Amino acid sequence: MDRRKSIKALMIGTVGAGVLVEACKSADKKAIAASSDASLDFRMQEEKNYLGKLSKEANFFDEHEMATITVLGDIIIPKDEVSGSASDAKVPEFIEFIVKDMPSHQTPIRGGLKWLDLYCYKLYEKAFINCDTKQQIAVVDSIAYPEKARPELKQGVAFFSAMRDLVATGFYTSEIGVKDVGYMGNVPNQWNGVPADVLKQYKLSYTEKELKECVSYD
Repeated sequence: MDRRKSIKALMIGTVGAGVLVEACKSADKKAIAASSDASLDFRMQEEKNYLGKLSKEANFFDEHEMATITVLGDIIIPKDEVSGSASDAKVPEFIEFIVKDMPSHQTPIRGGLKWLDLYCYKLYEKAFINCDTKQQIAVVDSIAYPEKARPELKQGVAFFSAMRDLVATGFYTSEIGVKDVGYMGNVPNQWNGVPADVLKQYKLSYTEKELKECVSYD
């Protein structure tokens, strides 16, 4: 299974679109909160104060939870020949910011992380991050497909769906993710003016002065 292509298809489509729209705003805030640029002249004072407040708050996730988020994020979007992984794009830090910026995510994500460990203890007698790669993938595959997942895993399915949206949002709003999808932004084009046949059709023409002053591209 090519998870990178699958996630990219989800983000280009409609799945997770609501999270993407809301979290894009927070992704921008995160980048600014972590910036060493103290001027932030383009921000309103209220937002500067808010970002400063969030940046001073203690981490919501503990070390074990952050390690779990990192492993899970890199399973969802691994490093490949095109670009880095979710952790390379600092997605775990993005998720840490999001749960403080939007506290409604705190209980579902923390509860889901606990569920994931308990499920792994039941299967392998160890936490998710201590499982080997094959075991981790098997656990993820059991909750990654809602239509195929067993009914008793519905809590895990809901957690993974939320994590997948957050990881994809964090990745594809990062510099690495933007490059991964090939987004170029606004790129200037080269225009040689109205084509000669169109000018002729409307009985128009450029003056000698206009032709001398305008740039022409071969």
